[in-house]
Amino acid sequence: MKLPLMRGRSVGVVATLASAAMVAGWAVPAGAVDTAASTSVRPASCASTVAPGYARCMAVVAGGGVPVGVPKPPSRGLGPSDLDNAYALPTSRGAGQTVGIVDAQDDPHAESDLAFYRKAYGLPACTTANGCFSKVNQRGQQRNYPAVDSGWALEISLDLDMVSAACPKCHILLVEGDSPLVSDLGASVTEAVKLGASVVSNSYGLDEFNGMRAYFKYYQHSGATIVASSGDFGFTAAQFPAVTPGVVAVGGTSLRRADNARGWTEHAWSGAGSGCSAYVPKPAYQTDNHCHMRTIADVSGDADPYTGPAVRDTVPYFGQSGWFVVGGTSASSPFIAGVIGLAGNARSLTPSYLYRHASALNDVVGGSNGFCGGDYLCTAKKGYDGPTGLGSPNGTGGF
Repeated sequence: MKLPLMRGRSVGVVATLASAAMVAGWAVPAGAVDTAASTSVRPASCASTVAPGYARCMAVVAGGGVPVGVPKPPSRGLGPSDLDNAYALPTSRGAGQTVGIVDAQDDPHAESDLAFYRKAYGLPACTTANGCFSKVNQRGQQRNYPAVDSGWALEISLDLDMVSAACPKCHILLVEGDSPLVSDLGASVTEAVKLGASVVSNSYGLDEFNGMRAYFKYYQHSGATIVASSGDFGFTAAQFPAVTPGVVAVGGTSLRRADNARGWTEHAWSGAGSGCSAYVPKPAYQTDNHCHMRTIADVSGDADPYTGPAVRDTVPYFGQSGWFVVGGTSASSPFIAGVIGLAGNARSLTPSYLYRHASALNDVVGGSNGFCGGDYLCTAKKGYDGPTGLGSPNGTGGF
């Protein structure tokens, strides 16, 4: 069976909760609206349609604007203890590991917002002063940062908070690219590895394109694991850099509390990116039958904005600042990077390892991210599927 490739579609930026969900193809769960938060859903501004060669971030904002001075996160947003419980993470580990975060533009409040988030949730301090946090430009300098952008600043806050949630003892290195150009972001990944990151998260992407092979080198480094978001537009064109050979492509799920042995239910998020590459050959470790080229995703984590984490960001975003509830595969990618840091194997981890240890993951079954005749490429089924890959973390055994 050979299925047609689905090409990308953009998401409207300003909409009501219901209409935004319809545009993006998301189902609105009953009771999803939290009157204490914004009643709109929108991608971060860096996720809007951009020019060829430029990436968009994958943050999806479900609510926000809880005033800056309020120390308590919004009740709808998941915190570190929620995520750690859902994914059975041994968060006492991770010391000595450095997780790299690559984004475009500058977040001048990155360190102070990170400090506020970690204090609010009782996590150990991670600052420049104690050596846990570092922020540099794409040339490795702690100065001459790029221009501030509110959408990318919210993306940066999300990334830093998700690494903190998964691996509170990991060091964090933030590298800010000069722009969302693929060349600038790629150079930033190389700089992150050069500066000691053992795993690097990339919460951005664009539809794969003819000529992207010239940029593969930025995402292929011996002694470091590179992870990337699979996208937020459902079953569509495979996303770069997630489709790059050797990169761990991270899909998305919807995570909710439940009265069962795990305490949670998880199914495919309807926006999670999946696709069959038109350019990248099938890696030997992938054995799915209906895509004869590279299939994404590989693994997954919570990405549904309606079940997403609370994030602290004080760079005004559409006139709001403070606490936000944010999802998208921008949340799952840095979270998985943190899990890889927690596992301590980032310098030797390869995607093939994940496929050999799939039994150590939560196999996510149920939910769909588009129309493919019920096939695994867009429907979460037992075993491997496109939206959730091999599954979500169940401890660190799969990593």
